[in-house]
Amino acid sequence: MQKNLIALGAALLCAAGAHAQSSVQVTGLVDVFAGSMKMAGDAKSKSVVDSGGLTTSWFGINGTEDLGGGLKAHFNLTSFFQADTGTQGRFANDTFFSRDANVSLSGGFGSVLLGRWMAPNFLPSVVGNPLGDSFVFSPLILHKDVPLFNGTGWRSMTPADTGWSNQIVYSTPDIGGFKANLQYQFGEQAGKGGKNNIGANFFYFGGPLTLTGFYENADLNNPVNTLLANNQKYWMLLGAYDFGMVKPYLSYGEKKIDDTASTKGKTYQLGASAPLGGGKLLAEWVKTEWSTPDVSRKTFTLGYDYNLSKRTDVYAMYMNDKITSQTNGNSFGLGIRHRF
Repeated sequence: MQKNLIALGAALLCAAGAHAQSSVQVTGLVDVFAGSMKMAGDAKSKSVVDSGGLTTSWFGINGTEDLGGGLKAHFNLTSFFQADTGTQGRFANDTFFSRDANVSLSGGFGSVLLGRWMAPNFLPSVVGNPLGDSFVFSPLILHKDVPLFNGTGWRSMTPADTGWSNQIVYSTPDIGGFKANLQYQFGEQAGKGGKNNIGANFFYFGGPLTLTGFYENADLNNPVNTLLANNQKYWMLLGAYDFGMVKPYLSYGEKKIDDTASTKGKTYQLGASAPLGGGKLLAEWVKTEWSTPDVSRKTFTLGYDYNLSKRTDVYAMYMNDKITSQTNGNSFGLGIRHRF
């Protein structure tokens, strides 16, 4: 009898453990390149060994606990760093966990997340261009997210960073290849309860077809909450179709700033990737036009990304950058990227 009770107790403990399984992992990516950089408007080129040629280097930990009944808890704590110098963050004074700092619950209903996570604009722009999340060589990411501090006055399209702090996110379950995120960032500004960021994005993956897009209505900057000078609205639609031999990309987006000039910006993208040898040939052209001042920028990148393994690749990139009434820029880089 005693042995039966012990066996029963052990079985119950095993069953309870099966409904509370958890896992934690350390993960990240290191990307370093060497080359020469000269953006439109720069007086001279600069030889560099720099971080994040194709992907911003990052590391962190994440974990999942199975709560039973299809319900799971998740957390993410991830930080950007500059692998060429060992400096923390994407730029000076970047918050430590600026990539991720959140906890969430997921189940058949989808998921609900609280904390710092991607802004609505980020993942659609990564999925919708052949150079992914390159803040150095992807023309779309450069025009969207990277202002120039070289006297040209060129501003980025994204109003409030590629990540939002203090937000709540509802993600739908996958429905026939369609998924969406609804996002709200609390302003946390005393006496200004109406100041916040609201946004949404969607993804559709149907065989060779990819469709995605986003919308943002922003009053706040990030990663630290500060009020923008004016409300900004930003949207973009992106698509790609994989024919096997080539995968073309196409996108169009608009930005509107609620200032005295009702400033508007428009971005057009054409791109393609094609398998070649053990890697991919990549090409992307982007044009952005601003109404105030009346200025445009055209950037073209051609490159090759070769896979040494599932986790390691090497790449070579050439980029040409032009802005109205500014000197042209030409850049190139050779790099290596490793995921762990």
